[in-house]
Amino acid sequence: MRRSRIVIAASVSVLLLGGAYIFEYLGYPPCTMCYWQRWPHMAAIGIGVLALILPARVLGYLGALAALTTAAIGLFHTGVERDWWEGPTSCTGGGGLNDLTGTDLLATDGPRLVMCDQVSWELLSLSMASWNMIFSLIAVWLWLVAARR
Repeated sequence: MRRSRIVIAASVSVLLLGGAYIFEYLGYPPCTMCYWQRWPHMAAIGIGVLALILPARVLGYLGALAALTTAAIGLFHTGVERDWWEGPTSCTGGGGLNDLTGTDLLATDGPRLVMCDQVSWELLSLSMASWNMIFSLIAVWLWLVAARR
């Protein structure tokens, strides 16, 4: 029973991370904050694998912490998208042009710049960052259930 709870909790991160890569493949490149949200999911997956091998209850709590971390980043990202607060200047258009020339700015063959304060996809008025937060909070609960039993 404990193993199945761990698998379910870690699967939330597997599915969310997989979904992020599918969206990227479909032409929705991630912004900097989107990448930030991926790291805790990767950690939760690794913790899930370890928790299946080692019976340490603390791993369930670490999985919950990883899921809570990505949920917090998702909340911050949502706030940046909705102009509730300022985001990092490096990905919200607030940064300077530094050493870019006019030619650099007009180049069309470079990588597409994705701004953290722009919503590139949404469902039911919620962005990917918002959905990540919601499902990650569900994962927190699942990890806590797995840790306690």
